[in-house]
Amino acid sequence: MAGDRKVRAVPAGRLERLLGIGAMAGSIGASVALNGARQLLSGTPPNLAELLLAPANAVKVADKLSHMRGAVMKMGQLLSMDAGQILPVEWSLVLARLQADASPMPVFQLERQLVQHWGPRWRDQFEHFAMVPIAAASIGQVHRARTRTGRDLAVKVQYPGVAASIDSDLDNLVSLLRTSRMIPADVPLEALKAEARRQLHEEADYLHEAAQMTAYGGLIADDPTLLVPEVEVALTGGAVLAMSYVESEPIDWLANRPQAERNRVAERLIRLTLQEVFEFGLIQTDPNFANFRYQPKSGRIVLLDFGASRTIPAALTAQLRQLLRAALSRDKAAQRQSIIEIGYFTPQQHRLAALAIDLLAMGMDDVLAGSQFDFAAADLPRRASDRALAEGFAADLWSIPPIDALFIHRKIGGIYLLASRLGAVIDIHALLDEFAN
Repeated sequence: MAGDRKVRAVPAGRLERLLGIGAMAGSIGASVALNGARQLLSGTPPNLAELLLAPANAVKVADKLSHMRGAVMKMGQLLSMDAGQILPVEWSLVLARLQADASPMPVFQLERQLVQHWGPRWRDQFEHFAMVPIAAASIGQVHRARTRTGRDLAVKVQYPGVAASIDSDLDNLVSLLRTSRMIPADVPLEALKAEARRQLHEEADYLHEAAQMTAYGGLIADDPTLLVPEVEVALTGGAVLAMSYVESEPIDWLANRPQAERNRVAERLIRLTLQEVFEFGLIQTDPNFANFRYQPKSGRIVLLDFGASRTIPAALTAQLRQLLRAALSRDKAAQRQSIIEIGYFTPQQHRLAALAIDLLAMGMDDVLAGSQFDFAAADLPRRASDRALAEGFAADLWSIPPIDALFIHRKIGGIYLLASRLGAVIDIHALLDEFAN
C-alpha cells in the first residue's frame, strides 16, 4: 500500500532532478569503487558486473527513482518487470516495489493539485475522499473516493511538475547513457528520444488517457473475461483522472493459485496482446504488472492505465503477420525480407541480420519444441541476451527499429515476463498459428 511508504515532495526543477540522477550515479560509483578496493586488498580480482549489480545498489536505485517519479521512474518500472531472466533476482525483488508504489506526495502538494483542478470547494462534490493514496506510481497516485451521488471512484492525481520535467529527464538520461558509453556514440538516439518525449507527454495528459480508456473499453465490452473501468467525465481533466473503482487483487496474487488458473489468465493476456496487434489496431504499450489486476470471484482481468496506448498502422500489422508466418515455417529468407521491409535493419547490415534471424530461430525452437511452453522453466531471455552480448557492441550491430514496432516489443516482453512470474504453461504454438492464419 502506498500509505506504508515514506511521504516525500516531488522534485520539480530541472537542476534538482539533474542533481538527483547525478547523486544516484555517484552513490553507485562510490559503492563500486569501495567494494572493488576491498576485493583487491583481499587478493580477489574485482568483477565490475558483479559490483554494479550488487543488491545494495538495487536498493539505492529503487529509493532514488521512487523519490523522483516521472520519466526516470518509468525506466525503473521497465527494469522491475524482469523475473530474474536478465537481472539478478535480488534486483527484480527490490525494484518490484516501483510497479505501483512510489513515495506518495505530501498532503500540501495533493491539496494544491486538487484545488487547481476542481477549485477551493472541491470537497463539496464528495461524501468521502481518502487523502492517503491506495497506489503511487511514476506519474500520479490513486485515491479512493465516493461522490455525493454514491458512486465509488478511483481518482488518479498527477504529481506536480512531472509533465514539465519530462523533457529535462529525457535529456539527462540520454546524456548519462552517452557519457557512460553504455551506447556507442554514433548510434542515433534523437528519434527515439523524440518519440519517448511524445509518448510521455501523452501519458501525462489525463484527458488523452480518458479517451483511450473509453475506446479500449468499447473493444472489449462484450468480453466476459476482461474489464476496463468507466471514466467519470465530469471530474476528469488534464491532471486528474476519475474512474469507477473496481474491487480486485494485484495480478501477482495469482502466483500461489492452482496451475490451471494461472495458465488461463496468462493465456488470456497473451491472446489479448495478439488481438491488439492483429485485430484491434490499438495496443496498450505499458506492460507494468500494476496495470493488470484480477477479480477472484468473477475470474475477470481488470485492465488499467491507458496513457501509453497507441494505434498500430495497418501496414505494420500486415508486415508483422508475414514475419510471424515466416518464423513459424522456419523460412529464413522470408524472415530476412520481412525484417528488412519492417525496417529493423538495412540490407547492408549483414551481421545484424544474421543475429536477428538467429535470435528469432532461438525463440521459435523453444515455442515449437512441444505442445506446451513452460514459462517458469524457459530461460529464453537470458540465452538471447547472452547471444547478443557475445557479438559485442560494435556500431554495425546497433539499429533502432521503427518506433511502433519498438513499443509492440515492449508490450510483448512485459507479457512474457508476467507469464514467467505466474509460472504459466501454455500452448503458444497454437496461439501463434491462430493469429498467423
